[in-house]
Amino acid sequence: MSAKRDYYEVLGVAKEASGDELKSAFRKLAMKYHPDKNPGDKEAEEKFKEAAEAYEVLSDDNKRQRYDRFGHEGVGGAGGGGFNFEHFDLSDALRMFMEEGFGFGDIFGGGRGRTRSRAQRGRDLQVSLRLSLEEIAEGVNKKIKLNKLVSCETCSGKGQRAGSEAQTCQTCQGHGEVRQISQSIFGRMVNVTTCPDCRGTGSTVKDPCPECRGEGRLRDEELVEVKIPAGVMTGNYLTLQGKGDIGPRGGPSGDLIVAIEEKDHPIFVRHGNDVVYDLYISYPDAALGTEVEIPTLTLEEGGKSLPEKDLDRYTKVKITVPAGTQPGKVFRLRGKGIPEINGYNQGDQMVQVKLWVPTRLNAQEKELLKELAASENIIAPKKDKGFFQKFKEVFSI
Repeated sequence: MSAKRDYYEVLGVAKEASGDELKSAFRKLAMKYHPDKNPGDKEAEEKFKEAAEAYEVLSDDNKRQRYDRFGHEGVGGAGGGGFNFEHFDLSDALRMFMEEGFGFGDIFGGGRGRTRSRAQRGRDLQVSLRLSLEEIAEGVNKKIKLNKLVSCETCSGKGQRAGSEAQTCQTCQGHGEVRQISQSIFGRMVNVTTCPDCRGTGSTVKDPCPECRGEGRLRDEELVEVKIPAGVMTGNYLTLQGKGDIGPRGGPSGDLIVAIEEKDHPIFVRHGNDVVYDLYISYPDAALGTEVEIPTLTLEEGGKSLPEKDLDRYTKVKITVPAGTQPGKVFRLRGKGIPEINGYNQGDQMVQVKLWVPTRLNAQEKELLKELAASENIIAPKKDKGFFQKFKEVFSI
């Protein structure tokens, strides 16, 4: 069996090292060689145990004095004053690691300091928010009423009766998490879970608050304002950090997730950032040409109070429909569509011409149409035009 290395050499510190220097050195080694970070690596496991043993001795003033005077013999075997490290194993090393307040976050970065501060986080909440095209085009502020868990005012979220003290959790010894070590074909496995008794707070309530019964939180209503940027669409969502349920006994709040839903519009149809408006015109207007007013997504002053189908609520632009315009022709109104979310571009409004065919005719109208139907320029050509010629005539930019 190889001789043990000097404990100061193991930690890489001088013999005059302070307690903070010892702890810092051990933390670096423990993070490097921890079994959770090096599963199945026997060499890393031995280095982790070696560092833990060295720190166990040097961090204790009594053991350190014995070690400085007598070496390894001063802290091992029958003459070691009860400090026997002959059978110091992985479970002892992990126990000591946790007793120093290091946790899972320290191993993989983003540590939280002592693990007892890892209070349980509150639940995330999700709501659906239905918006009109007008609201999407302009952006809007909405107020949402939430039924959620909030901090108990009686105990200020602590969960205990005024004047009483919380007790260190006996299950996790105040660390907020418990570890289970098991043996598998891959070696020793360490499973870290939140303590089931204190739910990660490291303490238990002896005399619970009568209002919240020790939870530190109650269900109540809260009004939350949400700022919706222009350009959102169905499937987008916004996350409001800290607006979900608060965690038990002072734990951090979860988030509020606002899922966007777009209402069907009675006049416009959205295609990406473009909007389409169907313009119905009569046969005489299509043949002779006309000038028409087209509603846009922008509302007139006071237009919000009018029904969505009322065209008087929208600002309008005039377009000229040339003589001989064919059904299906599209006119483009640039910049009259939906803004690009968090961008500088804006979609267009597409005006698609559709022919209005009357369903009721009086006798005079029927006779006039019959007379027109026999005219040379009214009869449709027998030879069908090709696809690309039709496309060229129908779609204009």
